[in-house]
Amino acid sequence: MKNRIPNKSPNALFEPVQAGSLKLANRIVMAPLTRNRAGPGLIPGKFAVKYYAQRATAGLIIAEATQISPEAQGYADTPGCYSDEQVAGWKRVTEAVHSRGGKIVVQLWHTGRISHTKFQPGNRAPVGPSAIRANAKTFLASQGFVDVSMPRALETSEIPGIVADFRNASAHAIEAGFDGVELHGAHGYLLDAFLRDGTNHRTDAYGGSIENRARLILEVASACAEAIGSDRLGVRLSPVSTAGDSHDSNPQALFSHVVERLSPLRLAYLHVVEGETGGSRTSLPFDYDALRSRFDGMWMVNNGYDRQMAIEAIASGRADLVSFGRLFIANPDLVERFAQNAPLNAIMDPATLYGGGSHGYTDYPALGESVLATDAVA
Repeated sequence: MKNRIPNKSPNALFEPVQAGSLKLANRIVMAPLTRNRAGPGLIPGKFAVKYYAQRATAGLIIAEATQISPEAQGYADTPGCYSDEQVAGWKRVTEAVHSRGGKIVVQLWHTGRISHTKFQPGNRAPVGPSAIRANAKTFLASQGFVDVSMPRALETSEIPGIVADFRNASAHAIEAGFDGVELHGAHGYLLDAFLRDGTNHRTDAYGGSIENRARLILEVASACAEAIGSDRLGVRLSPVSTAGDSHDSNPQALFSHVVERLSPLRLAYLHVVEGETGGSRTSLPFDYDALRSRFDGMWMVNNGYDRQMAIEAIASGRADLVSFGRLFIANPDLVERFAQNAPLNAIMDPATLYGGGSHGYTDYPALGESVLATDAVA
C-alpha cells in the first residue's frame, strides 16, 4: 500500500479533492441519514428535493439508506431505488443538488434480519445469514417501536439474487442521476450480518471461515463495480459497532481481510465508522491505522467528529474525508459554518428526526437566517 503523506495544511479540510471519478469541492461529507420521510411507493418525499439541495455545499452528500428491493425494507417510510417511480423521484433530488454545484451518491442497503414481517411481501419472515433473531427494534407506523421479527436463513441458491438486486439498484442509481453508490456494509444489516461470526452460523460457502463470511460483500462490491465502475463506488464498514445486534469474536482479523480484498477494486472511497455508532469512539479496542494501511485509496472517517478533530485528521494524513451526520441535520450550511468557525445550530426537537414533514427537516436556518415560519408549520 502507498505511504501516507501528511497534508499539514490546516485548510486542507476545505480544499478540493478527487475521490475516484468524484471531483469534490471539499473534504466535508454529509453522512447517510435515515429520516423516514419517503412517500407512497417508497418514493423520496416531497421535501427531499429541498432538504438535499440545501446541503449541496458539502463536498459529497451520501443520500439516506435506500432499499435495493421490496424485501430489503426494515423501517417505515424509507425510500427504494428499484422501481421506475423511485428512480424518477430521486432524479428530482439529484438534479437539484447538481444545479447548486453539489455531488451526491446514494447508500444502498438490504436490512436483512433488522426487519419485520409487516414490511415483507406476503408478510413473510425477513432474511438473514442464519435464523437468529436480532436483539433490536424497528418502527411500525401503526404500533411504534417493536421487536424485529425472527428471520429465516437465506438459501444458498437465493444469494445470487441478492447480488443481482444490489447490482440492479446501483444501475438504477446512476439512471437517477447519482454520481455514485455507497454499499451499506455496516450496522448489522445483511452484508454486515454475513461478515460476523455472531450472526452467521452457516456451513456453506458463505459461512465458517473469515474468507467465506466475507464472500457476499465482496461479490456484491464486484458486481456493482462492474455495473457502474469502481471509481463511482464506495463501501461503508463499522468494525466494532454493536448497532443492529452486530458482534464478532475477532473484528481486527475480519476487517483486515475485507479491506485487503476490497482494495484491488480501486473504489472511490472506503467509509469507516470508528467505535460505537453514535457513541464512544473507543468502545472496543481496534487499530484503525493498521486497517487503513491495508487499503490503497481514499479513506473516509465517521463518528463524533467536530470541526477541530476533522481538521486534524485531514492535516495529519490520518484520513482523506470526514463525514458528519447530525451536524448536517441541523446545519444545512455546515461547510460555511466550519470555514468561519461560526456557531452551530442544535437539533430542534428529537421527535422530528424520524418521520414527519418539513419541520426539523428543511427549516433549519443558514447563517444570518431565522427559522421560516411557513416551513415550520408545513
